[in-house]
Amino acid sequence: MNPPASPIGKDLVGLEPLSRQQILTILDTAEPFKEISERRIKKVPVLRGKTIVNLFFEASTRTRVSFEFAEKRLSADTVNISASGSSVVKGETLVDTARNLEAMRIDMVVIRHGSSGAARFLAERIPSNVVNAGDGRHEHPTQALLDLLTIRDHMGRIEGLRVCIVGDILHSRVARSNIYGLLKLGAEVAVCGPPTLLPYAIQELGVQVFTRVEDAIAWADVLNVLRLQLERMHGGYVPSLREYNRVWGITNQRLEAAGRDLLILHPGPMNRGVEIDSDVADGPHSVILNQVTNGVAVRMAVLYLLAGGQPERAEAAKEGVEA
Repeated sequence: MNPPASPIGKDLVGLEPLSRQQILTILDTAEPFKEISERRIKKVPVLRGKTIVNLFFEASTRTRVSFEFAEKRLSADTVNISASGSSVVKGETLVDTARNLEAMRIDMVVIRHGSSGAARFLAERIPSNVVNAGDGRHEHPTQALLDLLTIRDHMGRIEGLRVCIVGDILHSRVARSNIYGLLKLGAEVAVCGPPTLLPYAIQELGVQVFTRVEDAIAWADVLNVLRLQLERMHGGYVPSLREYNRVWGITNQRLEAAGRDLLILHPGPMNRGVEIDSDVADGPHSVILNQVTNGVAVRMAVLYLLAGGQPERAEAAKEGVEA
């Protein structure tokens, strides 16, 4: 008997193709999985017998480890492959690499790649489920999902909230996925950063644009602060890191001027003293570590749903009953 179809489709390559209901399904499914990470034995047999390959062609710590935790807590067998340790360095194509892995009868591929569209390209060419763990400047869907879950946990809702994404929007796949997800769930969304780090015609995505960080803070309920992606910059986008902090950094002084509390998120890794000061990152309104915790639950939910798990069975799956 064929397994039931996934309610979110065969693959997760981005939030842009997903409906509002599919995004909510992932967030709601993640809720019961949170409790697994608090147990003494952090494991359920939901994906027992499944083999998942983590194919990372870019450096990663949080995302790779978070996926590994999610896979192992669902009892999947995991294989980790990096670009430096793969046949890609010998000239093998991405598709040939994946097809050779499939010949070993794998079930899912989690891929991070420096080229935009790599995850979709792969998903269209192999029958295994593909999860996008970040592709170039395109999307990083699971990061946006954990951001959405964290906002909903602390604010009680997403619809009607004002969320401003601050920093290097131009190079950020996290920003794009957040914009798609937040707008579909009914939030008002703005971006703020130096003009050199804002994509051309970004407002056409349905977002407001701020050119002064003080105005963004005065407007927002939630700030999602992004780092400068210096590894992707090939030119003088900002005069200096010190100047960036002076003009665009999120500081306690700027937050206090707003006269109200804002929720502070950051997808990491943080450049303390550049885009965010330490007293803000470690302050009472920061939920940065909550984001990391929620990342495991969200990725468990995504893997569970792609494997054919049904949302209404998530509570039973949490208790170790296979869906």
